[in-house]
Amino acid sequence: MIKMIAEGSKYPFEWIDVTDPDDAELAELSKKHAFHESSIKDWSQPDHLPKYETVAGYAFIIFRMHSESVATEADTVPELTDKVAVFMFPEKVITLHRKPWSAPELIRENQITQHACKDTHQLVNEIIKSCLSTYEEPSAKLTRDIEYYEENMFLKNRKASLLKSLYYLRRRVEVTRRVIMLSHEIVDKMDDPEHTNAYTRDTRDLFVKMQNIYDTLFENMNQLVMIYFSISSQRTNEIVRVLTLFSVFFMPLTFIVGIYGMNFEFMPELRMKYGYPAVMILMVFITVGIYAWFKKKGWL
Repeated sequence: MIKMIAEGSKYPFEWIDVTDPDDAELAELSKKHAFHESSIKDWSQPDHLPKYETVAGYAFIIFRMHSESVATEADTVPELTDKVAVFMFPEKVITLHRKPWSAPELIRENQITQHACKDTHQLVNEIIKSCLSTYEEPSAKLTRDIEYYEENMFLKNRKASLLKSLYYLRRRVEVTRRVIMLSHEIVDKMDDPEHTNAYTRDTRDLFVKMQNIYDTLFENMNQLVMIYFSISSQRTNEIVRVLTLFSVFFMPLTFIVGIYGMNFEFMPELRMKYGYPAVMILMVFITVGIYAWFKKKGWL
């Protein structure tokens, strides 16, 4: 669907927004606006990462904004983000995207109609800023998820799916952080010395903010995974320690039973009247002695 957001007769530029174009629409746009075939090829790749390049008289930008809804086990770039392609000409801007996008209407109401955008560069800067802002709410949700797992990490009866959930959470943070990091060239082009102003600096500030937030989330996730394995190892060691203590208690008793279970004919203790109770008392003394020794060592 092709929609005119800003008309050249009313504003200093023209903005055409295209939602999920089919092959015929894409061919028509390419012919009318002289899109280079490499740009169309890049647009056709669903997992293409952010980029900025100058091609045949226009700047071609691919930016990835965060998806509005993300599945629990989503951990790839196409699952977590949506692609927006921007063709920036001196007199017009054309945006392409697959899913419905509310930003064009908001930018038209808040910036274009207020004549805050003087040229296509300022318009694209607002588009990039709008895409960057889509990462704010997911970052807050990721922070809440990390806090939830931190609280449940030290519970005695942890859920069996905790490690799996931690894996997908870490993957979401890692992939999103990488997408934001790869967008730095686009932000640099928006805020270059030739075009820098208060609006482009706001975009850079938002980029730096998102980058710092996701860097912190990534570090927290790494620490959380390390804590999980440390706790699991500690609990395994505790179980092994308890089993070892039990084996030490029964080791001398098993030794005594083994000796008297050999059934040799000429064993002197077999004919003793009080041999059985004497051996039982000896076992009790050995057990008490081992317990007292463990208690003194602080192992119990």
